[in-house]
Amino acid sequence: MSFSDLFDSGFKKRNEDHFAAIVRVAMSDGVITDEEKAFLDRLARNLDISEEDYKLILKDYKSHPINPPTSYDQRLERLYDLARMVWADHIEGENQKAILERLCVGLGFKSSNAKYVTDKALELVHEGVDLDTFTDEIKTMNR
Repeated sequence: MSFSDLFDSGFKKRNEDHFAAIVRVAMSDGVITDEEKAFLDRLARNLDISEEDYKLILKDYKSHPINPPTSYDQRLERLYDLARMVWADHIEGENQKAILERLCVGLGFKSSNAKYVTDKALELVHEGVDLDTFTDEIKTMNR
């Protein structure tokens, strides 16, 4: 096995674990709504999750370890990606905001701050900022 094969499998595993963690958040109320399902479908495509893996993860999402980002910058990067997905797919609405708020908590943001962080994240994505600007702005608002 080559070094690149190791990297690819590690990257794939991380994406699958990240996806499973998001499924776990979506299932926190015991059901995946149509809006959540549509969001998960888009997320799976963006994370390059195969159809077979997608079905396995939905069926047994608890078997995947929860690997929350270990640094604040990694949390912000994941939030940036998720907020961009919500905006790019024109799926923003109250349900999607609620999903993104729950994902913020799942990423490690305080639940008392999740709505504020979500609103700011979506505002920045609407403005078309890059990751560095996004990160700087979110960090500034949390000081």
